[in-house]
Amino acid sequence: MVPHRLSLKHSNHVIEQYREGQIALAEALQLLSGAPAKMQPNPDGGYPTKDRLLTILDELDDLVGLDQVKATVREIFAYVYMQRRRQQLQLRSDPIVLHMVFTGNPGTGKTTVARLLARMFHESGILQKGHLVEVERADLVGEYIGHTAQKAREQIKKALGGVLFIDEAYSLARGGEKDFGREAIDCLVKAMEDYRHQFIAIIAGYEREMEWFLSTNPGLPSRFPIHLHFPDYDVPALIAIARRMAAAKQYRLSPDAELRLERCLRKVLAGPGRYHFSNARWVRNAVERAIRQQAVRLFDAPEVTRLQAITLTAQDFRWEEGEV
Repeated sequence: MVPHRLSLKHSNHVIEQYREGQIALAEALQLLSGAPAKMQPNPDGGYPTKDRLLTILDELDDLVGLDQVKATVREIFAYVYMQRRRQQLQLRSDPIVLHMVFTGNPGTGKTTVARLLARMFHESGILQKGHLVEVERADLVGEYIGHTAQKAREQIKKALGGVLFIDEAYSLARGGEKDFGREAIDCLVKAMEDYRHQFIAIIAGYEREMEWFLSTNPGLPSRFPIHLHFPDYDVPALIAIARRMAAAKQYRLSPDAELRLERCLRKVLAGPGRYHFSNARWVRNAVERAIRQQAVRLFDAPEVTRLQAITLTAQDFRWEEGEV
């Protein structure tokens, strides 16, 4: 049976209803569904267990902030899980289309969430491998006629059984009608049909640019029914992220270090640097450089205690304050 295809106008209307909160995600997925995703056995050869999915969802919950993203992901997996359970009970189950659009600024957790989603879909039996293949324009677009199709097919082949994550996807359409990026988009759209049971595509980038990108090809909007927006982190969340990043390396931030880092963040976010601020990525760089500064500070000390070795002080973040 050939799956029913919605008109572009109707697909856009459904997506807009979902974005405005007029319909739930499960209803939007049902309305936009094409061919059903074939579910593969989980690693043990049986049905996915709720406990194993909840374990991965706990990792998602451990991420700082992203409350709306977490809520939507939980809704997705509750829906996927129940469709699988309905199959077990020999009840009608709706087709599942899980290609997604992630919007947000750099460093807001898009790639991290994509990796967790790949694992969850594998655990759910939808993806055979559950790996993530992260690509950008240079990985998909060639330099001469025929080269782009070859490169795009190679990346799609790598992603079979997992998730193809295309960062800054809008760059594929920026070169105009004669640019080879258009060919990469056509290859992606074709692959999403030819291999619709074998991989999930996630396209990501800035919100405004991604809206423009989806408008450049009539085949794109209806193929990406799920939209997740990743907001910028506020200062308290960024400080919490810094604590976690330091703790992961067996360091801790002293109270004065947190105060200095907070002052630096507020200066950056209040100045022209806010337009290029990379959220958690900026914090990671700050913590890693503070660790190097601490090593320099303690290098000539006659003796270093365990407490000194694990503590980052305001002195180690002084470079941040000076460079703002």
